[in-house]
Amino acid sequence: MKIDVINASLSDGADSLAAQISALPEKPSFISVQLNCELDPAAIIAAADDAALIGATSALGSMSDAGPIDGAVAFCISDADGDYGVGTAALADDATAAARQATTDALRNADRIGEQPALVWVMTTPGREEAVLAGIEAVVTAHVPIIGGSAADNTVSGDWFVFGQDVLKGDAVAVAVLFPSGPVQHAYQNGYAPTEHSGTVTRAEGRHVLELDGKPAMDVYREWTADSVPAAPPSGDEPRAILAESTLWPLGREIGSLNNVPQYLLAHPSGVDSAGGLHLFADVAEGETLVQMSGSIGGLVSRAGRVATLAKDAGSLRDRRIAGALMVYCGGCMFAVRDHIDAVCDGVADALPETPFAGYFSFGEQGPVVGGENRHGNLMISCIVFGEAS
Repeated sequence: MKIDVINASLSDGADSLAAQISALPEKPSFISVQLNCELDPAAIIAAADDAALIGATSALGSMSDAGPIDGAVAFCISDADGDYGVGTAALADDATAAARQATTDALRNADRIGEQPALVWVMTTPGREEAVLAGIEAVVTAHVPIIGGSAADNTVSGDWFVFGQDVLKGDAVAVAVLFPSGPVQHAYQNGYAPTEHSGTVTRAEGRHVLELDGKPAMDVYREWTADSVPAAPPSGDEPRAILAESTLWPLGREIGSLNNVPQYLLAHPSGVDSAGGLHLFADVAEGETLVQMSGSIGGLVSRAGRVATLAKDAGSLRDRRIAGALMVYCGGCMFAVRDHIDAVCDGVADALPETPFAGYFSFGEQGPVVGGENRHGNLMISCIVFGEAS
């Protein structure tokens, strides 16, 4: 197995990335592309030829072992002894059925129908990630790690898209199944700490929390955060956006413990409405306990390197050379640490010296939590490390 990570700036464009793919000395078996939404991936799709290609837009570009990239990054695996396949689908009225079909198509394209991959790599558009995970798990068993991110754009205006051999705009999903010849390890965590504040969801509809402990959710949230976010608008149908202000103040759900330290899956508050309801980027259910979390710029900068270290140390790779790594870093976190993104890249490079890696700035993250269950969260970081075949 050989992994190459290649980059193209926004000014050089997708044609430059396509030319580099075509010039690789070994033909890729699998290509994952993360690109700025201003770029057209048509040339990349053509250059991929018959490689298993999956791609999505990434907020303001991507990152790699070469540093932050404002254009596009391709993570290319050449692996004659492995098998890889990609399937895509529009989510339409049934996101679960669409993801199920995309996963079945991916296995068929890998010529591994009925088998369980080492890993599923998913790229979907924001909004129905929980249903997408359910569709994938209807095809592969729940113990298969499903890792990926939700497509992102530069201004949270919906200019995101995903692609395989076709570009799918609007609501869509792209699923890759990986059967590499070498081992894979992974980690999926966040860079936030719990505060002393928590409450029970007493009224909710999907991603809209109306009440916490019987009170308007936004009143409780502003009390917990010492009024760090704007108040609800006095009237109007459109929620007031609070994404930037809430980035360091997400809500967490306890999902287990690691070395006796509680672990949390995060939900990012995106807006507040005139009724005091809180809108999130993840589903929550009535009866769930939400814990107020807090973060810092320094913690978000250093966390990517720590997650890379966790992935590296997760199993049997300590004595084996790492061929490459694939990361997901929340786009909301990236916006918060944008002036320090070089340090984020340096932290990963320090954790994985002399290792090619690619990173994706997403608007939602999927991965296996403590205990192995695959979940959708926000403001999370994941890392997959690929070991060379023995």
